[in-house]
Order: sequence, then C-alpha cells, then structure tokens
Amino acid sequence: MTLDRVILIFAGFMVLVSVALAVYVSPYWHWLTVFVGFNLIQSSFTGFCPAAMVFKKMGVKPGCACS
Repeated sequence: MTLDRVILIFAGFMVLVSVALAVYVSPYWHWLTVFVGFNLIQSSFTGFCPAAMVFKKMGVKPGCACS
C-alpha cells in the first residue's frame, strides 16, 4: 500500500471518528473534522503533510502524490 492511499484512509477514518464523537460525546468534536479538512486543503497547495511524514518514518513506501 502506498503513502497516498494510507493518507486518504487515515483522513477518512479521522473524519468518521470525529463525526461519531460529535454525535455521541460533544459537538465540539466537529473541530477535528474542520482541522482534517483544513490540513487536506493546505497540503494540496503546499505539499506539506505532517501525517505523511509520520507514515514515511513508519516505512510506508511513497506513491505518486506524496513523494
């Protein structure tokens, strides 16, 4: 599995978790969804993604978008 797919899976998972937490725990968890969305947008412009750096250090091989 490439870094591109891992990042997409991780972002989707974080959005689903934050929505579930907002429904069942507190609406303030929507801010996590906002943070994930903002991070996806800024990484598409700048190419800087902290999660990609972490996954690279864990040994995930780079893909086309995250090299």
